[in-house]
Amino acid sequence: MRKVGIIGAGLVGAAAGYLLAITPGVREIVLVDLDQARARSEAQDIAHAAAFGGTAQIRAGDYADLAGAQVVVITAGTSLKPGQTRLDLLSANVHVVSAVLERVLKVAPETVLLFATNPVDVMPAIAVRRFGVPRGRAIGTGCALDSARFRDRLAQHLGVSPGSVHANVLGEHGDSEVLHWSGAHVAGMPLTLFAEKLGHPIPPDVQATIAQEVRTSAYRIKEGKGVSNFGIGGCIARLTRALLNDEHVLFSVSTFMDEALGVPETCISLPHVLGAQGASAPLLPPLDAQENQELRHSAEVLRDAIRHGLAA
Repeated sequence: MRKVGIIGAGLVGAAAGYLLAITPGVREIVLVDLDQARARSEAQDIAHAAAFGGTAQIRAGDYADLAGAQVVVITAGTSLKPGQTRLDLLSANVHVVSAVLERVLKVAPETVLLFATNPVDVMPAIAVRRFGVPRGRAIGTGCALDSARFRDRLAQHLGVSPGSVHANVLGEHGDSEVLHWSGAHVAGMPLTLFAEKLGHPIPPDVQATIAQEVRTSAYRIKEGKGVSNFGIGGCIARLTRALLNDEHVLFSVSTFMDEALGVPETCISLPHVLGAQGASAPLLPPLDAQENQELRHSAEVLRDAIRHGLAA
């Protein structure tokens, strides 16, 4: 049975739970939360919605019920408030995630851990360095959602489907993230060439606008509705599906690295192949000079955050 655990039944955990309940390949979902009444109510509500077409069984449980889970998603922790950056949550959420990991790994030591708790790029390092989890089984959602936002924004500009656009965001899931313009392509052509052929060029000012919109999406969503939950919920569901079904598909996610671009012990998002065993080694694509410099800076930001997190 393909079983998924979700730690944290708040708005992000519940959105992920619902989407996973209608995701092919998922058979059982266990919601775990300190607020057990909340977890029970969310599980019941999701089960009623999934009954219209899903096949997964969803229930509330405790940590012991995570035994045998192929994937455990961790969303528990303090949420981002307006005016905060993801790194502002570092100290509080490292303590929360460390307590969660201690309990999860006692009952599901072989599970693949998928982190959505911010700062999401620090949490895989905590799992590897503090708890000895193999780095391929400690995965941050990282820039997978940012990459989807990038593709969606490019698709709007070009007038094509997002599925036709191949483009990634690299580095920190946060303010130092790097849009990989030089590697973006559509229809087998470099993005800029395709855009010109279509009559929708992307000059530097348009690039800057798109980059700013992608980078600040979560902040703007939170200003309007207080939380960003459906985007990350969809991201969690898609990554979990890839892991459960051994799809061997590529996503820009974060894993702990001994070194990246000369920066030691960091955890930037790079393309990884996702399958039943977790994430492959990171795959660093060709970068132009500016992207190389920006990605190195992002790696340094996360190196420093990891050091602070491990000292917390």
